Amino acid sequence: MPRFSRAELEISTSRRAEFVNVTSRLQELANRSGWTEGTLTVFVPHTTAGITIQEGADPDVVHDLLGWLEGAVPWTNPLYRHGEGNTAAHIKAALMGSSIRCLLEAGRLHLGTWQAIFFCEFDGPRSRRLWVSFEPTSPG
Repeated sequence: MPRFSRAELEISTSRRAEFVNVTSRLQELANRSGWTEGTLTVFVPHTTAGITIQEGADPDVVHDLLGWLEGAVPWTNPLYRHGEGNTAAHIKAALMGSSIRCLLEAGRLHLGTWQAIFFCEFDGPRSRRLWVSFEPTSPG
């Protein structure tokens, strides 16, 4: 197996702001790719979207996060200068971050009991991409 393996996932969003649970899609990708032991890095190549690991069991957590982000960073603000009108999306993406790392053990994403991986859309609806790399654990 090569030292690194790479893949891409397509994500379609339907609202201006939403969190899309991509945990099962990442697990399916690992299964199809034969990745078993190592580290996944998931990178968002967009400046108005992000990624986070957060509670996946109660949808109210995602609802509350989106509500807080909208309150803290409203879509319009007279201080914004960016000509495209999506400054709020850029700020929210910066707060979420553009990558996460997750362990893969025995072919399974190694997440906490309540954790899930969410793609965070802040300037949708759009077609987006996630870049995924896998680094196998060194034999040892």
